[in-house]
Amino acid sequence: MLNYLKNDKEIFDVLKLEIERQQYNLELIASENFVSMAVLAAAGSVLTNKYAEGYPGKRYYGGCEFVDIAEDLARDRLKQLFSCEYANVQPHSGSQANMSVFMALLQPGDTFLGLSLDHGGHLTHGSLVNFSGKVYRSVGYTLNKDTQLLDYDLIESLALKEKPKMIIAGATAYSREWDYKIFREIADQVGAFLMVDIAHPSGLIAKGLLDNPLPYADVVCSTTHKTLRGPRGGVIMIGKDSENKMGIMAPKGERPKLMSEIFDGIVMPGIQGGPLMHIIMAKAVAFKEALQDSFKTYAEQIIKNARTLANKLITYDFNICSGGTDNHLMLIDLTNKNISGKKAERVLGEAGMTVNKNQVPFDTKSPFVTSGIRIGVPAVTTRGMKESEMEIIADFINRAIKNADDEQALLQIKNEIKEFCSKFSLYPELITN
Repeated sequence: MLNYLKNDKEIFDVLKLEIERQQYNLELIASENFVSMAVLAAAGSVLTNKYAEGYPGKRYYGGCEFVDIAEDLARDRLKQLFSCEYANVQPHSGSQANMSVFMALLQPGDTFLGLSLDHGGHLTHGSLVNFSGKVYRSVGYTLNKDTQLLDYDLIESLALKEKPKMIIAGATAYSREWDYKIFREIADQVGAFLMVDIAHPSGLIAKGLLDNPLPYADVVCSTTHKTLRGPRGGVIMIGKDSENKMGIMAPKGERPKLMSEIFDGIVMPGIQGGPLMHIIMAKAVAFKEALQDSFKTYAEQIIKNARTLANKLITYDFNICSGGTDNHLMLIDLTNKNISGKKAERVLGEAGMTVNKNQVPFDTKSPFVTSGIRIGVPAVTTRGMKESEMEIIADFINRAIKNADDEQALLQIKNEIKEFCSKFSLYPELITN
């Protein structure tokens, strides 16, 4: 694969360095994972050459008979994976999947509720710097200050007060389970749509390890590259398709549109043109991998690893928000360690561990500095690491934070991590001398 780039030395060197970075560092960013060689092959395939605006059987271009098969496979496998009636695999990202839902269900200026960004919500859940907060009226709900858990009474009272047209359940930095049934009940009280964003835990939900929101939600969105371990992209799903619930009248003599038809029309031509057919085929490959029994074993190990890492860090006096984790990630408040999230991200990076700074609930620092970091284990679990390795990683983290201003100590840890990672080979087919 690298041989094709040898005539472009600058790019060849970049790719070679990135392969080595991934091999010899600990990837602890909760949003990231390592796809299989099969997914890489599909993503780098000749389907990148094909323009295919529209949907299978209804394209604006000729020559789509084979890419149609790939997209149908992706949709069918996703439906089987989540037991849903409708799936759209064309969104280029989770953000574009979410944008499609906004455009389908809301009008500019409509009110919606979403988890506040500084309490674990995503940019597309109402951040004022994002389209969701610029085009629509966003009202953020927060976590309980004492428990750092979702406060369903608070969410209910906020919904009764604000009368939102849509409520979003889901987060990018929340480590606990969600009660989708309660969210459905709250949404029904105020006549709101319920959208659930499972971008982070989707792989765990797919294998039945966390609750599935599809029986309760009007629509569910996800990325495909986190715990689902696929290529970077997004999807939209409906548990049970139905006629539209938005009062959109069909032309006289025509049947009302189904919700699936409305979402399809919003994705394309509403916000996108030609889909990325090579990525859609890579999604199909990843969905087939996720359907295997071995993927459940992997997902179970993610949860074991996350709990082990969190519990070990607690013994080192790290403050794990909400006291632990039910999924693949944890949020760590570093206030008692006298180090900001920004500095901790840099320090851990120098020691060979990739994390991201992150605000914690009721943070007093800006999102550019933060009081915490977010850590996830899907990528290291993909490499074959288990509970014993999580305890070693916790020790690496503890030593790095304790020696934040000691460059030699950080270099020593980095060298140890390089040796540690060499035992868990990643893409040996791509490693070059």
